[in-house]
Amino acid sequence: MWGDTLLIVFISICTAFLGEGLTWLLVYRTDKYQKLKGEVEKQSKKLERRKEIHGDSLDKQHKKKIERDEERLKNNNRDLSLVKMKSMFATGFAFTALLSMFNSIFDGRVVARLPFVPISWIQGLSHRNLPGDDYTECSFIFLYILCTMSIRQNIQKMLGFAPSRAASKQGGGLFGPAPGQFK
Repeated sequence: MWGDTLLIVFISICTAFLGEGLTWLLVYRTDKYQKLKGEVEKQSKKLERRKEIHGDSLDKQHKKKIERDEERLKNNNRDLSLVKMKSMFATGFAFTALLSMFNSIFDGRVVARLPFVPISWIQGLSHRNLPGDDYTECSFIFLYILCTMSIRQNIQKMLGFAPSRAASKQGGGLFGPAPGQFK
């Protein structure tokens, strides 16, 4: 079981590097991506500075400037996401092929033992294709997804492909602040 667990972690690391390699090949090295990324960085820092300088005491003119900057940043983030789209399709296709291959190799094998019983709606994934009712036994697919989710973000940071803190803080992600929060 330990050998399978370590093999799955190694497979996750390799597929994360493969995914980032494909993304670099299709997106990160292009001029359009570099230009948009630089623009997002510049606008994020400008907006952050403007918010720090004026703080809560915003008059109508400063609010409008901040709203315009937020709108420009939102549009550039949208354009950046569209540029990344082709890479997401390529990596999604590659990962699906790899996932089905590895899933058939590890089908029905317990690859790890969880220190907890997962909540009921996750048990179908964590105990997928495993015999018995011991829900602390973990299947390939669950461990692979957990490893890939955690490892890929760290590899992006290590290779310098993760968005900067300023861009993330200004709402470049799914859980960022609402664009019109200063109205």
